[in-house]
Amino acid sequence: MELYTFLRHMADSWFLLAMFLFFLGAIAFLWRPGARKAHEDAATVIFRHEDSPAASASHAQHRHPVPEARS
Repeated sequence: MELYTFLRHMADSWFLLAMFLFFLGAIAFLWRPGARKAHEDAATVIFRHEDSPAASASHAQHRHPVPEARS
């Protein structure tokens, strides 16, 4: 059996099955119990400090200022 024919057979059967099982595993991982909190947190991360900047971020900027660029 030629190498091309062997690889073509593997891609048509076993790798297709492996990719399908990986897809089902990814779906099962996303819908697992207890994942709701992580997904809600990821969905709302851009709205956390909508009204004012985070206290730790503004505090860190004042403690460690960025040095001026030299020309």
